[in-house]
Amino acid sequence: MDAIRRRIFEQSFVRSEVVLEGPGEIVIEQAMKFEFKTSNNQAEYEAIIAGLHLAIELEITNITCKSDSRLVIRQLTEEYEVRETLLQQYFHFVKNLVSRFKEISFQHVRRENNTRADALSRLATIKKKGVHRSAIHVTLVKPSVGTEECMATDTQPNWMTLIKQYLTEGVCDLHLEKTMKLQAARYILIDQDLYRRGYSRPLLKCLSPEQVTYVMTELHEGICGTHSGAQTMSAKI
Repeated sequence: MDAIRRRIFEQSFVRSEVVLEGPGEIVIEQAMKFEFKTSNNQAEYEAIIAGLHLAIELEITNITCKSDSRLVIRQLTEEYEVRETLLQQYFHFVKNLVSRFKEISFQHVRRENNTRADALSRLATIKKKGVHRSAIHVTLVKPSVGTEECMATDTQPNWMTLIKQYLTEGVCDLHLEKTMKLQAARYILIDQDLYRRGYSRPLLKCLSPEQVTYVMTELHEGICGTHSGAQTMSAKI
């Protein structure tokens, strides 16, 4: 894929465009229109996601992804940290898609070089039949990611289930009652979240196995990554 580009025009709506170029002068164009409020950077990520999905459908394995957003490209190449929560979700979403390609790179292109993307973005609002029918028209009614996806609460039974049940209902298996009573005394429930008490430290939030994986990944290799040793990472967590 030689280019994925987007541009923002009128304030009333946002349009994005994807240009997929391959060998033999093969070109596939996709014009996108959003039916939800979006920032410039969010629109950039949506265009990149759409382009990667299109490439995956076409079974493309080697790809060069270009965008006129310097910020987004440098986030994806990990030159910049992703600080905003929503963009962090987009960042990880794209990284998951990246794993499906054999070879992929991200490049920044100057905005004045996006003449084809400019024309395609105007095409996103053309409704007359028979006009530029070679382009794909797509309307997104909701974002590709949502804020609830970031370290979402796990609903599957885990090590906290019995403790929460004892704290809320005061019941457990008879042969575990004595042990559970001592164990539960170390914990407290606040708004359905379990915390461990401490004598000289603040309450520690308890996490499910899935949340633990998310936190450790972020602290080790994500936006907070410092590649610390075991003791330092434990203290940071």
